[in-house]
Amino acid sequence: VQLQASGGGLVQAGDSLRLSCTASGPTFVRYTMGWFRQAPGKEREFVAAISWSGVNTYYPDSVKGRFTVSRDNAKRTVYLQMNSLNPEDTAVYYCAAKTVSGPDDRGMMYDYWGQGTLVTVSS
Repeated sequence: VQLQASGGGLVQAGDSLRLSCTASGPTFVRYTMGWFRQAPGKEREFVAAISWSGVNTYYPDSVKGRFTVSRDNAKRTVYLQMNSLNPEDTAVYYCAAKTVSGPDDRGMMYDYWGQGTLVTVSS
């Protein structure tokens, strides 16, 4: 499985941005998908996860209410809608696929990773 993340860029505080992650291969529909981010000098941080059906979503408190994860299995794509961005959201954002069902905020539980897309939020 190959994951291709896109949609990053430079925005101002308060703006919105939508990231996309497109997967190769027909088994995408079976995977729990996650988004993580890593800011310079910081550890990787869990941002969101979505079940294979799209019914269940999970967020840490740091982004809950501002970020929304969704997926379109027909397009093999998962999205991360980010609203009310602030400079603390600046990071490289990665999508990841987990072959074993069930959400997880631990990156080590994910089997496939995209290359990352940079989001920079200016104040």
